[in-house]
Amino acid sequence: MSLIANILIAIVALLHAWFLTLEMFLWTKPLGRKVFRLSPEFAEASKKLAMNQGLYNGFLVAGLVWGLLANDFHVKIFFLACVFVAGVYGGWSLSNRKVFFVQAFPALIALILLHLH
Repeated sequence: MSLIANILIAIVALLHAWFLTLEMFLWTKPLGRKVFRLSPEFAEASKKLAMNQGLYNGFLVAGLVWGLLANDFHVKIFFLACVFVAGVYGGWSLSNRKVFFVQAFPALIALILLHLH
């Protein structure tokens, strides 16, 4: 169960590394605008906000990787809980279930698997 939980944590970290890339580097590019359904004008106007948001995703990645490398149960729990809360809030505040299922749900499953270990 621990191996499966760690694999899921790595997947969550990779997802957030992708979010970081989209928000920090691709926000105004065609792929970033397509993913987030942004007009070129809005993408340019909100670029700095997106970069800031991407940086926060980077901190989540760093924490999840730290937890995996140190094999520290509490670090894993803390950062997965942060991802879960962010996903729940994002899904609710944006009225977008996709945010919940892409961000919060994998973190929730990893949290459950860690506790079953």
